[in-house]
Amino acid sequence: MKIGFIGCGNMGGAFIRAISPNSETNVYIYDKNIEKAQLLAKEVSATVCEVGLIARTCDLIFLAVKPAIVLSVLSDISDDLAKNPRAVIVSMAAGVKTEKIESALTSPCPVIRIMPNTPVAVGCGMIAWCTGAAVDLPKDRENEFLGIMSACGRLDRLDERLIDAETAVAGCGPAYAYMFIEALADGGVLCGLPRDRAILYAAEMLKGAAEMVLATGKHPGQLKDEVCSPGGSTIEGVRALEDGGFRGICAEAVIAAYEKNKLLGS
Repeated sequence: MKIGFIGCGNMGGAFIRAISPNSETNVYIYDKNIEKAQLLAKEVSATVCEVGLIARTCDLIFLAVKPAIVLSVLSDISDDLAKNPRAVIVSMAAGVKTEKIESALTSPCPVIRIMPNTPVAVGCGMIAWCTGAAVDLPKDRENEFLGIMSACGRLDRLDERLIDAETAVAGCGPAYAYMFIEALADGGVLCGLPRDRAILYAAEMLKGAAEMVLATGKHPGQLKDEVCSPGGSTIEGVRALEDGGFRGICAEAVIAAYEKNKLLGS
């Protein structure tokens, strides 16, 4: 398998780090910042090349560029892409629908749209995906895609009309989680914990709590109640969060990100 990445920023780089250790894949990287591409290629034993070579020869071609330049990149590679009958385009551009990508191609090509998050770099990503309607994705190519992506985390096939909402929760969510970890650690430091221990405890707690939700299948509210003893310290902390509008501001963050996603695709 030849896998090409056009762009190796935070998200593209996360995928490259997750996929590259697979000895059955050859990873090719292009980025307008050649030094960045070279450093990443050296780190993961990938190959830096020009964008046309990726379009002509790679089986999976990841578009890891900003939404605003996706169409111009497709225009640049269309002629080379037409020479590659095995090519499958994989776009991770927020807000950009498969229909828009398909209409920018001069020759028919299967299109997969994914919306991941940065924990793919450590194999713990949450990746929603869908396919375009113009060209069917053959089952064997779908299996290749799923096999490659299995190193990156959990995949969930989703109706494209829901992708922007998923992005607002799972794609943007790590930033909110990091802020929560930092805020909890700040509180721990205020209470006397060393900074490194406070971050460790907060991060491991969030990791474990997430696993409890997934492993037990219980509603998060039920799990919260199970921690809150009558008259105890946890319910006192929950009261403080409620007084600060914790639930509402979290929901507002998702809604704001969702509205921005829709604008990015317009």
